[in-house]
Amino acid sequence: MQALWMLAAAFFFATMAVCVKFASVYFNSAELVFYRGLLGMFFMWALARTRGVTLATRYPGMHMWRSLVGVISLGAWFYAIAHLPLATAMTLNYMSSVWIATFLVGGALLMGLLPARGGRAVREATSVGIPSAPAGAAEPALPGRRRSAPPRGSAVREATSVGAGFSQGPLVLTVITGFIGVVMMLRPTIEQNQAFAGLIGLMSGLLSAFAYMQVMALARVGEPETRTVFYFAVGSAVAGGLGMLVAGVSEWHWKPALWLIPLGVLASLGQLCMTRAYSMAKTRSATLVVANLQYSGIVFGAIYSLALFGDQIPLLGWAGMALIVASGIAATVLRARAAPGAPAEEH
Repeated sequence: MQALWMLAAAFFFATMAVCVKFASVYFNSAELVFYRGLLGMFFMWALARTRGVTLATRYPGMHMWRSLVGVISLGAWFYAIAHLPLATAMTLNYMSSVWIATFLVGGALLMGLLPARGGRAVREATSVGIPSAPAGAAEPALPGRRRSAPPRGSAVREATSVGAGFSQGPLVLTVITGFIGVVMMLRPTIEQNQAFAGLIGLMSGLLSAFAYMQVMALARVGEPETRTVFYFAVGSAVAGGLGMLVAGVSEWHWKPALWLIPLGVLASLGQLCMTRAYSMAKTRSATLVVANLQYSGIVFGAIYSLALFGDQIPLLGWAGMALIVASGIAATVLRARAAPGAPAEEH
């Protein structure tokens, strides 16, 4: 089920990017971050009340760190969208999936979890420490019961042994293949006068990877995704407001301001779906699959390019799109083989 949640998140984020592109003509990046957070905060508050989820948390520090990294990444992405072609900005931001794969594999190397010399695999010594939960497991624990905090470095220590899941190598390869498909389809080019914006866009992808890893850590301590997204919206509103004190406030025009409404709602829906997807990814294999499926947002972006902007996608671009879809299917199959003990999908 986490795959469908990520597909929905990719669709919402791609649609949000279109709104950002139009709104950025009239508002600066700090303002967009502020309004996105403000509208998202009220949206998630109403959703929390509907679901009966309390917004009180025992982990304010974790939420603060997630919001700090996430807001910087968000502001960088909005800046890239405003100053780069939409395809280029989205490509740079979607490098976060490759960064996540790099973190996981690099962490496994540092912890000695990859197959040892002579072909003998080294088994994991630790597991996540939180059992797989049924549907709605992201909701708070029952009163009087406290979830154990994950061990240090648990964003890398997944429950499945690398040695037992021999398809880890092919799974990582599918993530890399998916990124190659992204490059083939979008063929991003950074002109000399866009170099700074390109670096900002690249930074947005790197910081997104850190933010997503923190989302998984919050899920492991039992934080519901509704609460996680709410506090991220709060952090966005606060950071955007502070940024407006420095960057200034643009002249208000009601007609272009209408783009701010779908921007905030779509961002909240996308963030909620993304958080649910990563929260359900309890193993290294599942995390890589979810990271891979983020690339579907590029497919949605291509559709918007054809429908809204009249961009012509060459044959190489369509080949890249097919490669992205194929890599997502391959990753799903490999995940099922490499992590049979992963949480069951919901229906």
